[in-house]
Amino acid sequence: MPLTPHLDKLNAALRNQKCDNADRELLQEVITHYTSWRAGVTAIQGEGKEVVAEMTRLLNLYKDELEVEIIAKKGSPFLKRQKGQMKLDSSVLEEFLIDLVRPQILKGLPSFPLTVGPNTAFMSLSFTPSSVNSLNERPEVTVKVKDQDFVIGKNIHYRLSPDPLFASDKTTAGSLSLAVLAAECKVNLDKTMFQEAAGTAARLKQGCPHSQYYILNEYLDMTPEDCRLTSIDNVLLLRHAKRLPFEKRTKYAEVRAQHQAHPIDPAVVWLFVEKMQAFISAVWYDPAAALRRGAFI
Repeated sequence: MPLTPHLDKLNAALRNQKCDNADRELLQEVITHYTSWRAGVTAIQGEGKEVVAEMTRLLNLYKDELEVEIIAKKGSPFLKRQKGQMKLDSSVLEEFLIDLVRPQILKGLPSFPLTVGPNTAFMSLSFTPSSVNSLNERPEVTVKVKDQDFVIGKNIHYRLSPDPLFASDKTTAGSLSLAVLAAECKVNLDKTMFQEAAGTAARLKQGCPHSQYYILNEYLDMTPEDCRLTSIDNVLLLRHAKRLPFEKRTKYAEVRAQHQAHPIDPAVVWLFVEKMQAFISAVWYDPAAALRRGAFI
């Protein structure tokens, strides 16, 4: 069953006790538009760039209905203020990215099922024995993880034990989600968010050095930085736009004008697809090739 992070957030908002009846009616209206959006994506024919362009067109139509015609135009002050907290806007991108991982768009996907979409991704694994005597007991293991908006990876299961026969009383077992590619979805990206993402990217690559980390952002609220100075592989500016000034952010006319002037650009989405395709197609490391190329990497 496909993941539906945006629909999950809509349903959670419907259950939110702070939403009044008028807001719930609006959210039901959103779900009607959501259903049409999903049906449209399912019906897309073709492959490659033309599919991405049509998917982006449908994405813009849906986000215009959700964020402009419903929340900005009709939403209560609570719904306007809390849409970010409830992830009613950023979760749209999370669900959209899942749609990109399909054979119509990405070639060479493996035959086994991948973990795709929002997930709690592995960062590091540490052993924390309490004493020398505990080294022959069930290993004390600390696994550090962090929620990611979008990952491509695989669930990894493990057993660790000082006993080669893995006796149950001396074995620690568990699983983790190994994200080889991760992306953070931001409606607005500011300096603090960028710095936090840089730290997350560094920790992700400690756990899996070949992994890649991206930020996909709609509106920029900071001065662009050279992300090559961090562990972030790139920041993609989907709308080529800065964030609206504070006094304009809840005004319907201003929000509508910004959406019309700066729709999500299919060329930027395609750039992310190209990054994913190059990563999927690459051999991440081949030590046997070192002598042939004359270098370790």
